[in-house]
Amino acid sequence: MMKLRFDVPGRSQPDPFIFEDQGKLYLYVTAEAGVEAYSADDLFGLWHYEGVVTQFREGHAYWAPSVIRYQGKYYMYVSFDTDDTFENLHVAVADTPLGPFTQEKRLFDHFSIDSHVVETEAGLFLWYVKEYLGEGRKGVRVYVDRLLDPWTPAYQPVEKIIPTFDEEIYPPNCKDGIIWHTIEGPFWFQKDGWQYVMYSGGCFQDDSYHIGYAATQSTEQDLTKVDYVKHTRDGAFAPVLIKNEEEEGTGHNSVIFWKGAFYIVYHGRDYTSETQDGYVEGRTARVRRMDVKDGILTVL
Repeated sequence: MMKLRFDVPGRSQPDPFIFEDQGKLYLYVTAEAGVEAYSADDLFGLWHYEGVVTQFREGHAYWAPSVIRYQGKYYMYVSFDTDDTFENLHVAVADTPLGPFTQEKRLFDHFSIDSHVVETEAGLFLWYVKEYLGEGRKGVRVYVDRLLDPWTPAYQPVEKIIPTFDEEIYPPNCKDGIIWHTIEGPFWFQKDGWQYVMYSGGCFQDDSYHIGYAATQSTEQDLTKVDYVKHTRDGAFAPVLIKNEEEEGTGHNSVIFWKGAFYIVYHGRDYTSETQDGYVEGRTARVRRMDVKDGILTVL
C-alpha cells in the first residue's frame, strides 16, 4: 500500500475517482461544499490540490463524483443534498477536466449515488446505486442503465450486484426495523474478453468496509444484457481488499491502467489509538497494484 502524496497535507480524499486525460491524471473526491479535485503528472508523483471544481446553488454534501470525456466535453456525475432532497444524482458539463462544471441536471428524484459512466461499442452506460426494499436482503444495490445521451438515462435500470453475505450489513444493523445491507461504489472495466465490476460493501464508517468484485467472460457490449458472477471462495465471503495491518475502512475504489499495469485507487483510514466520540473523517487516497487475469482480480 502507498498513500498518494499531496501538496496540501491534512486533507481527506473520500471516494477517490481517478481519471486520465491526455497524459495527465486527475482525482475527484467527496467533500461537503463541492467536489474537490487534484491533478498530477504521475500516479506516484506529487498531487496538486485544485480546490472545488463543482458547486451548485443550495447544494452540499457532494458524494462520489465520476467523470467521463465524451465527444470533446467532460461530464461529471455526482450526488448531493439540497434543503429538499437527499443525495440525488446529477450531471454537469465542462470544457476541461477541472471545470467549472455547469448546466447541471438532476437525473433522479430519489436516493441515487456512486455513478460510473462508461462508453462501449454499444453506447453509454450508467452504473449507479439505489435502494431496494423488496424480498430478500434489503438495502442498496448496484444497477446499470443505458444513457440515451450524457444527460438522459433510459430509465430502465437492470439490477447487477446484490448483497449475499452478513458481512455486507451496514451497522447499526437495523434501519426502521430493517436489517440494512450495502453494496455500492461500482467501477466497471474490461480486459481480454473479461468484464469486471468492482464494488464496496459493509459500512464506510468502520472496519467492515471492503472491496469485492463480480466478473464474467463476455464480449457483449450492451451492459444491461450481461450477467456478472460475484467472486467468492467456494461460496464464502472473499473480499479482494479489507482491513489489514496497515489500514482499515478500505473501499470505494476506481481503477487505472498506468505504465503497463493496473492499479486501484481507494480510500482507507490509518489505525489510531485515540478515543473519539462519533465518526471523524479520516479517509485518505491510497494506491495498490492489481493483477487482472482470466476473471480473477488480485490486489497486491
